[in-house]
Amino acid sequence: MASGQGIVRWAALAILLATQAFAQQGPGRAGSQGPTEVGVVATAEEDVPYTVTLPGRAIAYQQTGIRPQVGGEILEIPYDPGKPVKAGDVLFRLDPETLAAALAAAEAAVAGAEASLTQAQNTVTRYRRLEGSGVSAVERANAEVALKQAEADLKSAEAARDAARLALQRTEIKSPLDGMADVAAVSVGDLVTASQSESLTTITQLDPIYVDVSESSARMLRNRARITAGQLVVNGGVKTQLILETGEEYQGEGRIVSPGIAVSPTTGTVPIRLQFDNPDRMILPGQFLRVKLTLGTTRAVLVPQRATSRASDGTLTAFVARDGKAQQVTLSEQGSYRNSWIVTQGISPGEQLIVDGLENLRAGAEVTTVPVTIDAQGVVREIGERGEG
Repeated sequence: MASGQGIVRWAALAILLATQAFAQQGPGRAGSQGPTEVGVVATAEEDVPYTVTLPGRAIAYQQTGIRPQVGGEILEIPYDPGKPVKAGDVLFRLDPETLAAALAAAEAAVAGAEASLTQAQNTVTRYRRLEGSGVSAVERANAEVALKQAEADLKSAEAARDAARLALQRTEIKSPLDGMADVAAVSVGDLVTASQSESLTTITQLDPIYVDVSESSARMLRNRARITAGQLVVNGGVKTQLILETGEEYQGEGRIVSPGIAVSPTTGTVPIRLQFDNPDRMILPGQFLRVKLTLGTTRAVLVPQRATSRASDGTLTAFVARDGKAQQVTLSEQGSYRNSWIVTQGISPGEQLIVDGLENLRAGAEVTTVPVTIDAQGVVREIGERGEG
């Protein structure tokens, strides 16, 4: 009997302790029983840069394959691969003996043609002087024809000599531009032929350098509509910023050299070519890059990225406090600026945007708002007293 009374007393004590613990929790700490405390900032509309970030690839400013214009054996490769060369620098030297002999023969032919021309001129001069005194008109006409033939033969010989001289000069294969020389595809002693399909090496000019990007034709049309409607104010030309693969901003200056004049039927994009200074050759052809284009300024609400979430389908959402409850809103953004989304639809100026206390927050949940601010490091700091949303 005593043991039964003890059990009853222990049960009563447990119920009493549980009741007291529940009472001490209060309405704000009861999980689903009370409002959730959240930090909010008041949204405001402001002028912000309107930027578009596009992926792209670096393209050589100039690139040419070096091919021989005459045939012969390679005697020397005087350049250093991977080092800069200037236009006119000798890259390859071919054996000149055969072409030198051809030039000597051509020069001898010129000398013979000159002698023949001199003889023909003397004959015509003599016949003209003796005309009417033993020289017939037919003989004089034949002499005139022979003179013209001698003149033509000399011109032909001179042309052949010039071609032979040019061929001899071309045994020195030179760079046509300033740039970087690639590794030679041939070795000393190899035989090459005139205008062969295989390049001996490649010269690439890296400064400046092109960057090719593609922009959606639909977005280009929307941007034009915004400009027409006054929603996008163009301040001078388009500003360009190149972003390297590491995320680092490139310091070289850039400009658009080809804005694109056709839409790709397969991708629906317009190709755009930009040009950047590249004196240190930091950017190489084929490199993946991003280009940030600042088109102008637009009026929009800046929503901190930490206050948003993006669904798998790309939908961007955030929470606002309205009438003491959290409401989820869908946002339309037009890029980012200083760790915030540039939002043009979905939220109005003066809204109480929830930026803190978002863990496990659900639409329709009761909330108590605390005005806060977000510093440059993204840290939320309280700036006011609690108030009801």
